[in-house]
Amino acid sequence: MTISTHESQARIDLAAAFRWAARWDMHESIANHFSVAVSPDGRQFFLNPQGSHFSLIKASDLLLLNSADANVQKTANAPDPTAWHLHAVLHQQVPHARCILHTHMPYATALCCLQDFEFLMLDQNACRFHQRIAYDRNYAGMALEPSEGERVAALMQGGKSVLFLGNHGVMVVGPTVAQALDTLYYLEKAAKLQVLALSTGRPLSLIPERLAALACAQWNDYPTEFSELHFKALKQILDLEEMDYKK
Repeated sequence: MTISTHESQARIDLAAAFRWAARWDMHESIANHFSVAVSPDGRQFFLNPQGSHFSLIKASDLLLLNSADANVQKTANAPDPTAWHLHAVLHQQVPHARCILHTHMPYATALCCLQDFEFLMLDQNACRFHQRIAYDRNYAGMALEPSEGERVAALMQGGKSVLFLGNHGVMVVGPTVAQALDTLYYLEKAAKLQVLALSTGRPLSLIPERLAALACAQWNDYPTEFSELHFKALKQILDLEEMDYKK
């Protein structure tokens, strides 16, 4: 695959992720940010432009940025500063963060606002996240300083693919847009179930540690390319209903 073809596909895939995040009600006004790295070192990446609603983003709208460009914030198409300080650093310092999805999706964010909460091994979907979640319990306002990216990147080391940002939202990272979006989808599904179960006030039937670890391994070793097949189906729907995402 040539670089140009690779970049073109990355644009299309990320645009599809935005459209589905809007459809799933995981967006928030014109806030939140998705990105995907297109260079081996993670310095070059696509990011959504300021002021764009997820439901309208097209492949050609995405900004191609270089984290080595010290003047990027001074350009006419400067990215949102909070996105820049986080995504530019994470793409370089967290090798498995080729795609980064940051949302304030309601159920996962609700769990981020519970004191000392840790994700419960409550159902099969939750087990997918066994030992994969990092927690940031030190909310300090918006990420308007470069040091915030360094701090968040440190939390994502050790192969963590989800970060619960206390009093804020979540970040999901993955090696591809397909895998990251699939992770985001199942995280919110599992979080919704946990909020509903907690709301009953009844005792919870948690899955034992050994079985949770087994189910997680089964998710990871599933005999089909589950995430890729899910994403392929999602793009097929967009091809029928919102073909302009590819433009």
